[in-house]
This record gives sequence, C-alpha cells and structure tokens, in this order.
Amino acid sequence: MGDFRQTGPAEAGSLETMPGPVNQAPPTKVDGRRARLAFWLRHDAARLLWPGTCLLCDAPAGDGPDLCAPCFDALPWLADACAGCALPLPPGAPVDGGEGARLCGPCQSARSPLATVRAACLYAAPLDRLLPRFKFHDDLTAGALLAELMAEALADAPRPDAVVPLPLHRARLRARGYDQALELARPLARALGLPLLAEALVRTRLTAPQSRLDADARRRNVRDAFAVRPGAALPAHVALVDDVMTTGATLRAAAHALRRAGVARIDAWVCARVP
Repeated sequence: MGDFRQTGPAEAGSLETMPGPVNQAPPTKVDGRRARLAFWLRHDAARLLWPGTCLLCDAPAGDGPDLCAPCFDALPWLADACAGCALPLPPGAPVDGGEGARLCGPCQSARSPLATVRAACLYAAPLDRLLPRFKFHDDLTAGALLAELMAEALADAPRPDAVVPLPLHRARLRARGYDQALELARPLARALGLPLLAEALVRTRLTAPQSRLDADARRRNVRDAFAVRPGAALPAHVALVDDVMTTGATLRAAAHALRRAGVARIDAWVCARVP
C-alpha cells in the first residue's frame, strides 16, 4: 500500500508517537503458546518453504508466528484482567462478573453495554512497536501476526454467534486505504470458525482521533457515531473487534448501536489494552 503515513508531532501518549513501553511490569510468560501457534500454522505451505524472520529483530522466526522465540517470550500477554474493562487485576480480586469472571471495583458498580472485554496483551513493549506499524504505516504483515496472537489469547473465550469489526468512517478509510479492525477480524474469525459481519456496523460521522482527547472528550466525540446498516441481520451474541482499547468509549458507543438494533449480548475483543 505504498508510502508510509507521515505524522507530525503529537501529544505525549499518542499511539502514533509512543517511543517506549506504557507498562514497565515484566511480561507474563504462558507455557505452550508458541508451540500451539506453530501447530496451527504448520498447514501453511509458504511458511514451510520460506521460513519467516522476526518482525521485531529480523532473527529467524522458525515455523511458528513471525517472531523469534525471545521476542515471543517478551510479549506482554494479559493473563489476569478485569472482565469489564480488561485492566490487570491485583491478586485475590473477587469473582463478581458471572461465568467465573472477575471485575475490578469500578466495573462492579458501572453499567456497560459490553458483557465482557478481552484483550490479548497490554500495550507495552514489544507489542507497542508492532501496533503503530500496522495501524499507521501500512504494515499488514504485522496485522496478520497480531490477529494470530489474538486467536491464541481468545481460544478459551465464550463463542459469539458472529464477529463484527469496529468500522472506520469512509473518509478515514479512503485516506488510510484499509480498516485495521477488519484486517484483524477477518483472520481472527477464520481461525476461530466464526461468521464475520464485515458491513453490519457503520460509522455515521467523521470523529476526531481519540488519541488526542481526554476521557470525557472521548465519550462526547463518539456519542451516536455508529449505526447498524439498514437490513443487516444480526444474531443475539456478537463480538466487537478492534486493535487498541484505551478508555473503551468507542467500543461502548458501537455496542449501544448494536443494543438498539436488538443484539442481546456484545463482547469486546481487542489486541491490546492501554494500562
């Protein structure tokens, strides 16, 4: 897709310019994840004939995902998080969310149109180098890798009836050339054997970039910014897919639109959660 996007100076904390990790805590290693991903991917003849290189350090990646073993082991997997907002939970947090889910204090009293929120990883090193490349610099290979990581992390998630990517406004889609949520949702749905409803949800107006706004402004910015496409057939349970969650305002705004259209349960699945 050609030229890299040129970005000027942005506010500190923008996903477009973050130079380092957001969370300094050591990553949680999860035994067997690399082996399971390698098993899933062995059917891909191209990987067998042309082994890849690590997308982070250019070392040989072997027959698994396009990361070398040390970079894969450094991924900030999010193993123990609140089911309502996907923020990391302290040890011993109570179970209070149904289905054995654990909720943080604010989520126990909050009302949300989202039933559960699942994030594969924290937005931290080294994932914070892959996501901006995918989202802003046309690196769809990085996006394919991120979808693989999401599929592994969500292997035990309750299965929805369909997957719905969070849509871009048509003006931003023309400028970027691709919808990053759709590029994650398509291979994710395929890996998990779920239908993909790529056009069920539309963004009705062009909003300011959320990364430049505080929490209150984010909520105002995306209020009533989504609608279900007329005539779209929606099942009772869907999972919204997006790349990064910061406050969750955009996901909740999209979930409100789906609720108004009659969807009984909406989960959110994201690649990374900003702590």
